[in-house]
Amino acid sequence: MEFKHKSVLLNECIENLRIRPDGIYVDGTLGGGGHSYEICRSLSEKGRLIGIDQDAAAIEAAGEHLGEFAGKVTIVRSNYCNMRAELAKLGISSVDGVILDLGVSSYQLDEADRGFTYREDAPLDMRMDQRQTLTAKDVVNEYSEMELYRIIRDYGEDKFAKNIAKHIVSARNEHVIETTGELIHIIKAAIPAKVRAVGGHPAKRTFQAIRIEVNHELDVLRDSLDDMIDLLSDGGRICIITFHSLEDRIVKTIYKKNENPCVCPPEFPVCVCGKKPKGQVITRKPIVPGEGELEENSRAKSAKLRVFERKR
Repeated sequence: MEFKHKSVLLNECIENLRIRPDGIYVDGTLGGGGHSYEICRSLSEKGRLIGIDQDAAAIEAAGEHLGEFAGKVTIVRSNYCNMRAELAKLGISSVDGVILDLGVSSYQLDEADRGFTYREDAPLDMRMDQRQTLTAKDVVNEYSEMELYRIIRDYGEDKFAKNIAKHIVSARNEHVIETTGELIHIIKAAIPAKVRAVGGHPAKRTFQAIRIEVNHELDVLRDSLDDMIDLLSDGGRICIITFHSLEDRIVKTIYKKNENPCVCPPEFPVCVCGKKPKGQVITRKPIVPGEGELEENSRAKSAKLRVFERKR
């Protein structure tokens, strides 16, 4: 199956990166290379792009898509949380821009065998990096009822989280839950019929929650964002597209902390903590897709772009 992914907020990202032709840029979630392709088009022969992704299919697809820019592109199979270490291996200590698109690619959603989709019956997997051991099957069958409730409530923001967790545990006591189809059947039974009749797919929120847990998506973002801001050269920018309120909150909070890191009590006349601002938030409100993009790509609906600029 061809790796397809429509890049969300593409023009807005390129515009906000303010690409320097001779600069060094990192796409930390390379995917099919949509954002990277546009970055490369703006680079001179001296410019450089480093693309990072943990998905083997994405690496292969991006390699083909960016083939015409081979001289200025380096592709690395890794998680963006290892960005500093991967760049150090390439002899790079600072960059002019970073982009992260935290959405799941259309390929990952549509390729049934990956176990991300709730539209087909497939083995419970959901790993973005197939080299890791933890799968959705492990989460569904081995997490306690309380742990399942917590992740479905927090990561899926599903008001039926408690009942869904209870139904999962009850079902797995009968036999191991192996497939997405089995899990969907269990989730449907835990949600009142009148609620299922309106809105989106009843399993959407639970699948999202399990995917976030399997891939430690929020932890990775929370633990590496400061590091990515530190990598930026003076005037360099980081653009992050989120699709989930918890991701967006993490980005907003860490940007704000880097803009105003002072921890002195408000009654202090001057700052004595010594923490200096690292830059400024460019987007006071997130940039969201326009009507035209939403018509073309319904998966862009919850996308939000936030931008931070480094000042040294």
